Formats: sequence, structure tokens, C-alpha cells
Amino acid sequence: MTQAERRTYLITALLKEQPRYSGLEASQDQEEQKKLLRALFNVRMPMPAEDGFLAIQDAYLQEEIRRKGITDLEDLSPIQEGLYLWQGDITTLRCDAIVNAANSQMLGCFCPCHGCIDNAIHTFAGVQFRLKCARIMERQGREEPAGRAKITPAYNLPCRYVLHTVGPIAHGGLTEADEKLLASCYRSCLELAEENQVKSLAFCCISTGEFHFPNERAAEIAVRTVREYRKRTSGEMKVIFNVFKDRDYEIYRRIFGAG
Repeated sequence: MTQAERRTYLITALLKEQPRYSGLEASQDQEEQKKLLRALFNVRMPMPAEDGFLAIQDAYLQEEIRRKGITDLEDLSPIQEGLYLWQGDITTLRCDAIVNAANSQMLGCFCPCHGCIDNAIHTFAGVQFRLKCARIMERQGREEPAGRAKITPAYNLPCRYVLHTVGPIAHGGLTEADEKLLASCYRSCLELAEENQVKSLAFCCISTGEFHFPNERAAEIAVRTVREYRKRTSGEMKVIFNVFKDRDYEIYRRIFGAG
């Protein structure tokens, strides 16, 4: 199947699966089709899918990621020993594990084509990713508290694992409790990664988007917490600070003395 044929198959299958959208018709425009497919992935509830659907979905998503361009950690240069700063799309990064800034339901973002990292990771990992998260949360029996971490396979992403952490929501002014919770997110991810023999871990800018944590203070906490953890454990895990926006890239460069 061509990529266009896979996309048409997936759209048709998802529309049949969700009767309330049965009246939608796919545009002939490639970019509009991609938006529709992403939206249908985003609103799909966590439930099993047939093997045939998964095979076509997996082939489609892996090819889409390949076309976006995969960045291998081995091709990056550290900004300090064992620490990396990389600006790019975290869903295209090949390393052992990446961190997802999750919400307390830990089921991903259901808002069609939303620009958050949670949406992007769930979209390109595939529908089995949300189902895995749902089963973890069902066993837990309650929402995920801030400052903790969970781990799942990455499915169609170039990394092996995704670590999910819920950051603090900094509404109405930053508090000491918010700062402690954010540091706990980084420590929890590092500890869980080490438990799972992860050799390289990429952090996104936890809590700085929809959760309104001030970008500069968040970066300071991130770098300090990672440095303290590495010093305390004498760990050799490679840590990548992944940023998407120019603003965050410049903040991290200043912190590392490279600005």
C-alpha cells in the first residue's frame, strides 16, 4: 500500500468505528486528510483495535515519522558531559526513552490536533498507546498525582519507552510547592528510567505549556535537579533537554553558559 492508501484506509476505518462522525467526508487534499486522521486518532477512546488495522496504522505512522526526519542521539554533541540540549520534535528523537508531559487522567489529549506534546506523542505512538495507559490507570484506580512517573512502551516512536509525568499547574502565581513538585517530576523520571536500564532520556519542558509554569524557572529547576541526581548517583545516563520553541532554547543555553 502507498502512504495515501494507508491514510484512506485508516480514515475510513475510524469513521466507521465512530458513528457520530459518519457524515464526515475526507478531503482530496493530502494535508487536510492528515489533519482529519490525526483528529480521529485524538478523539478515539482507549479500546482494542484489530490486528489488520494496527498493521496498517503502524506502517503509516512509522513512515510519517521517517519523512519528518529522525534524529539519533549518537549524532548529537553534548553541551556538558552527559547532558545534551536539542531543539526539535521529540517524536522524531531516537534514544532509549522520552518524557511526556501528561495530564492526571494519563490518557493523552482528546482535543483534535491540539499543539501540546501529549497530543503529538499519543498521535504518533498509535492507538495502542492510549489503551496501554488506560489499563495502567484502571489498575491504579485513581488519577495520577503530580510529581510521579509511569513508563510504557513507545510503540511506533523511534525511542523504546515513554515516561509519563504530571507536572504542577501554576495558576495564580508560582509557589514553593509548585517548584518542589516540578523537581519531583524530574527525579521520578530519572529514578524510573534507571530502574528500567534506560541509558538515555529526553525531557520535554514539563509544565511550561498549558500548565503555565514560568519557562525560565522551570528550566533552572530541570537542570539543577538532573545535575544533583547525576552527582548523587554517579549515574552515566545521558540526559537530553528537548525544547521546541526558540525562547526555551535560548533559556537553556544561558543556563549552560553557552548563550
